[in-house]
Formats: sequence, C-alpha cells, structure tokens
Amino acid sequence: MLIVMHHSATDEQVRAVTDAVEAMGLIAEPIPGSLRTAIGVLGNQGYVDDTTIRELPGVREVIHVSKPYKLVSRDFHPAPSVVEAGGVKFGGGQPPVLIAGPCTVESEEQMLAAARLVKEAGAHMLRGGAFKPRTGPHSFQGLGVEGLKYLRQAGDAQGLPVITEVMRIEQLETICRYADVLQIGARNMQNFDLLKEVGKLSYPVLLKRGMSATIEEFLSAAEYILAEGNPRVILCERGIRTFEKTTRNTLDLSVVPLIREMSHLPIVVDPSHATGRRSLVGPMAKAAIVVGAHGVMIEVHPDPDRALCDGAQSLNGDDFSQLVTELYRLQGLLVSV
Repeated sequence: MLIVMHHSATDEQVRAVTDAVEAMGLIAEPIPGSLRTAIGVLGNQGYVDDTTIRELPGVREVIHVSKPYKLVSRDFHPAPSVVEAGGVKFGGGQPPVLIAGPCTVESEEQMLAAARLVKEAGAHMLRGGAFKPRTGPHSFQGLGVEGLKYLRQAGDAQGLPVITEVMRIEQLETICRYADVLQIGARNMQNFDLLKEVGKLSYPVLLKRGMSATIEEFLSAAEYILAEGNPRVILCERGIRTFEKTTRNTLDLSVVPLIREMSHLPIVVDPSHATGRRSLVGPMAKAAIVVGAHGVMIEVHPDPDRALCDGAQSLNGDDFSQLVTELYRLQGLLVSV
C-alpha cells in the first residue's frame, strides 16, 4: 500500500500517519518527493483496511500495490534513482557507464595490464573475479584474497573503482576491504541469506539476473536488498537460458526498457556473458545502449586466447578501444535525436 500525502501536509501529519501504520503492526517507509511525501506500507500479507488511514489529516490518496516488490517499483519511488559507486554514477540522466576487465584475476601483471588497457580506452570501472563460481569443480576457481589485492592495486594504479563478485556471506567482510561494488552473480540471485546480508551494508550492489529468472523474480531479489535498508542497487541483464545453443545465453534486451518502466533502479547489460562470443559483444553492447541501458559490462583481457576463464567472449585492448569509440559516437547520435 502507498499513502500519498497532500503537498501541504506538515511533518506532524506525516508522523501521525506513520504512527497509525505502525500501530497496525506494519512498517511505514516515508518517501520524500520534490512536490509531496509518500509513505510506503510494508509487511502486510494481504489486503489492508485503509478506512482509518484515509481519514487522517494530510492524506491525499491511498493506493493498494499488489506487487511482491514494492521498494524497487515506480509506485513507491516514481523518480529514477541514481546510484553512486566509487565516484561513478549509474542511472537517471547520467551517461552510460563502461565497466571492463577480465573475467577472472589471474596474476598481478595481467591485472595491471588489463587496467591500463581499459582506462586508456575510456572505461569508468574495472571488473575482475577473485572468487569464481564455475560450472565444473576442476575449472579455475580464482585466486581468492590474493586476487582481490591485485584487483585493488590495478584499480588504484589507473584511478578506477573496482567491482568483484561475492559468493558467500563469510566473504563479505574481506571483499568490502578491497571492492567499491559488490557483484551478486546469476547463480546467487536467489541466495536470499546473502541478499539480506548485503542489504545491511552501505555498499553499492550490482545484482545479476538469474539465468532462468522471470522479471518478477529478478525485481523481488532486489527487494530483499532494499528491504534491509540498502537502496544502492544496480540491476544487470546477462542473458537467460533458452533452447538456443549457438550462443551461451539469450540476451533479453526487452528487459531494459521494461525494467525502466517498472522500477526506479538503474540497469546495465553484460553482453559478454549473454552471448559468449567475441564477435557478438560489440553489436549487443551497442543495442543495449540504444534500448536505454545505464551501462555495459565488457570482458577485456590483454591476451584473450590465453585467458584462464571465458577467453572466447573477451575482447583485446584494440577491439575494446574501437568499441568504446563506436559507443561514444552512438551515444552522441542518440543525444542529438
């Protein structure tokens, strides 16, 4: 339920409404706006009798919201959110953010080289996995804490904030010492205990869509984080699993404008994991910008053919530099239209 106050409602009237909601055993979440304040009501398991609330001074209207996700929806938060992470801003009217780097941290030299390549090309943020969730147990699993140190060192050397994946609750304290953004991967999108824990932190979170997740499930996963008090969530479309085997996944670009209609949270696209094919990364990155993505995440490796993880979908420095040039040109065309 969403309670919309009159623009002339006083602070005392807003407090009276929140007190009345809490007296019903529910949670009141004030949402200040430029013209008026709204109050989100959480915790109800069914219909709430709003008779008493409607009669309180200052109340303009009461809207019943049936969605399982409320805090992430436009109903509760009509204006688009801007999420700041390491000095980089996602969402709202901000330019698209370019996140780039290797799938996994392999060595100090590799990360320093990768960071230099993506910085020179125009990337805004450095990615790299230290803890890797691999399909097979015999694949390279990452360097762990040592990899985090190399990632942070490389980011600092080029003045780039860094993003890396967290897989388990017990990794959070360590990863937070090195990363600017916590990534929740597709396999952990519905790891609800992990979502709750990152929700208790003030760190920005990039939440990837699960490979078989519906849009409702995707937004409901984000709701877990916001419900714990952390509004700094960036959504990420990385392809879904379908019958098609030619590409690694099927990139669902329709989710970008749809999520922008349904939610105030920014959304970025990962065309590398979505396609699994180097030749498709550029076209899909451009398409993502056209449909309104707030950024793209691209895998870049100094020597993709020797990468320990996902080399087939990684760009080298020259290819990434060319892609960035094309993305900026495309962005200029979109702005001028």
